[in-house]
Amino acid sequence: MEPFKIHILGCGSALPTLRHNTSSQVVEIRGKLFMVDCGEGTQTQMRRLHISYNRLSAVLLTHIHGDHCFGLIGMICTFGLLGRKMPLHIYAPKEMKSVLDILIEKFCRDLGYDVVFHDVDTTCRSVIYEDRSLKIETLPLEHRVPCAGFLFTEKPGLPHIKRDMTDFYNIPVSQINNIKNGADWTDSEGNVIPNSRLTSPADSPRSYAYCSDTRYLPSLHRELTGVSAMYHEATYLDGDEKSAEQYCHSTARQAAMVARDAGAGKLLIGHFSSRHTDEQEYLRQAQEVFADTILADEGMVYEIK
Repeated sequence: MEPFKIHILGCGSALPTLRHNTSSQVVEIRGKLFMVDCGEGTQTQMRRLHISYNRLSAVLLTHIHGDHCFGLIGMICTFGLLGRKMPLHIYAPKEMKSVLDILIEKFCRDLGYDVVFHDVDTTCRSVIYEDRSLKIETLPLEHRVPCAGFLFTEKPGLPHIKRDMTDFYNIPVSQINNIKNGADWTDSEGNVIPNSRLTSPADSPRSYAYCSDTRYLPSLHRELTGVSAMYHEATYLDGDEKSAEQYCHSTARQAAMVARDAGAGKLLIGHFSSRHTDEQEYLRQAQEVFADTILADEGMVYEIK
């Protein structure tokens, strides 16, 4: 099974602390690296966690608040200094383009590579990236500025070849792809060997949802039904519901309610407020609703199996 890993670079909220960096993750899937959000200090975290600058193909920004994008321009400049040639694709709300254009013109002339901007419509669910093995969709969220989450979904793979059976029937290597795609095999005596004897079912497609800053959305789970793993911001604790509503954030318990109602396989929570020092309380409150919850933390690598 190809790797599907979530690298946590930062999981704090707006105020950087000695405990947490601001928001950033790298999603590693089938050999491709996608960064989601790029708070201050992200490129340093990449070095610390040995994540290759050159393998990063795209940055996806959920919204235009500093704790989610202040690290982007510095990282773009660093890539230029290191001689990057491959284009870097930026997916972000349209408001980011004019800001990014000014910053690149001011600080990053003659980069040596292209920065390709893609508008993200934060008002609807839509596909923003697709290749043979992966699809990335937006998830409309509700924050104080236009904001979207992202859903990464593997495409169904081909069945697995039963090597003992193909060896037994002396099936040539040249026919393996045909069998993976559903063909039966006819041996030299004319006997038809059904495909089901030669293959085992493909791995179930995996998925990961990143739900950035948002007020609690009771209907969000409908967009996430059966997701393998999800991250949901959990800025506040019980008793802070009025602040959460006022500032368009969620509590740990509310994040867990979304995961529970979606039937998620695992919930990672983060975006912890600097006012709360006991993060185990976030975990306790979330696990009262959804037991398969873990705390995000810098340096964590969560692998979706």
